[in-house]
Amino acid sequence: MALIELHNITKDYPLGDQFISVLKGVSLTIEKGEYVALMGASGSGKSTLMNILGCLDRPTGGDYFFDGRELGRASGDERAKVRNRQIGFVFQSFNLLPRTSALENVIMPLAYTSNLSNAEKKRRGLAALQEVGIGDRAGHHPSQLSGGQQQRVAIARALINRPPVIFADEPTGNLDSKTSVEVMDMFKKLNDEGITVILVTHSQAIAKFAKRTICMSDGQIVSGLFEGGVSQ
Repeated sequence: MALIELHNITKDYPLGDQFISVLKGVSLTIEKGEYVALMGASGSGKSTLMNILGCLDRPTGGDYFFDGRELGRASGDERAKVRNRQIGFVFQSFNLLPRTSALENVIMPLAYTSNLSNAEKKRRGLAALQEVGIGDRAGHHPSQLSGGQQQRVAIARALINRPPVIFADEPTGNLDSKTSVEVMDMFKKLNDEGITVILVTHSQAIAKFAKRTICMSDGQIVSGLFEGGVSQ
């Protein structure tokens, strides 16, 4: 069963008394366990598509099915539950709270899980930090961590609810080349463990880590390559 199915997705934004079409009839299927890179130049629509896939925004038209549920027209509460329980996000700018520790940043999504004790939240947070290799930095604030360590905290936070899919938006954009490879190796490990990874990037070098590359231009998918470079 497909994890994600898009049928003729459109997205328009108002500009004065007119509308700008950012997505122009995108149809796409992503199976469970895939590792997909979504590529395109600035303005191609890839970030808008990622926001719709991650339930951060609604499409103007078309159908979006996530794990069999239609989410394009779901209520804000329904989409929020999916975001919190089934989706992990990793961003270029890390999006960590500066005045809280690595552990506190990681367990933040668990604030919406009322049936967990504080001790259990802490246990899960420490385990997630250990999984990404920085268990000894749990008490450090973001300013005390390197860029690579901050991104590992962000990945641990994305993993805290054990979601079936992780969306990563330019996750190596603020990292040097060595640290970028380390972070991408981490995504590969997570994918090998069965997590679906969907990566937005403008870098062909980073896209090569994925098993499938989908290229966008002017709000449309122009190619989707499977592992080995075979066209869709």
